Amino acid sequence: MYARVFKRLIDFMAALVGLIMLSPIIIITIIWLAIANKGKPFFIHQRPGKNEKIFNLIKFKTMNDKKDEQGEFLPFDQRVTKVGAIIRKYSLDEILQLINVLKGDMSLIGPRPLLVQYLPLYNETQKRRHEVKPGITGWAQVNGRNTILWVKKFEYDVWYVDHVSFMLDLKILLLTIKKVLIKEGVNNSESLNMTTFTGGENE
Repeated sequence: MYARVFKRLIDFMAALVGLIMLSPIIIITIIWLAIANKGKPFFIHQRPGKNEKIFNLIKFKTMNDKKDEQGEFLPFDQRVTKVGAIIRKYSLDEILQLINVLKGDMSLIGPRPLLVQYLPLYNETQKRRHEVKPGITGWAQVNGRNTILWVKKFEYDVWYVDHVSFMLDLKILLLTIKKVLIKEGVNNSESLNMTTFTGGENE
């Protein structure tokens, strides 16, 4: 009953209240990034959601679009901007995903939505991470975030799918707040390539 009904109700109310309460921070960040990024404060990218349905994820833009001679994006540490590094440090880039939660694309808690091009790389077990809505934070994030290997992240994601409950979501939420406050489990030199199963998420 919780997963089918109450989780969505809690997500909607929490996202609505969160957006209202955080609106001063959101407005200031938009202005700050609009100036720093020459009028481009937002990053919108397609991600797979529940049942691999594609949606547009929205975040604050913390990285530039610089590429090498082969047309490939430069490494993370060469693309993240000074302003973006500060925003990432305090996880402010995730705030706008409350809009995705409000729309029903995402949940507050669930496996993080990765890139669409990663879909063919999952094995049958790892694909199960898409049996629930992706989340702003999840079980993998409170158990290492960007400091653990991809295969371990997927194990945590699938474990969450099999054990989703109100008490587990509450535990993840409280642990997320703790980790944000003490900045634990963040790897600022994260890789953007999942094929090695050692990197972190893209922007």
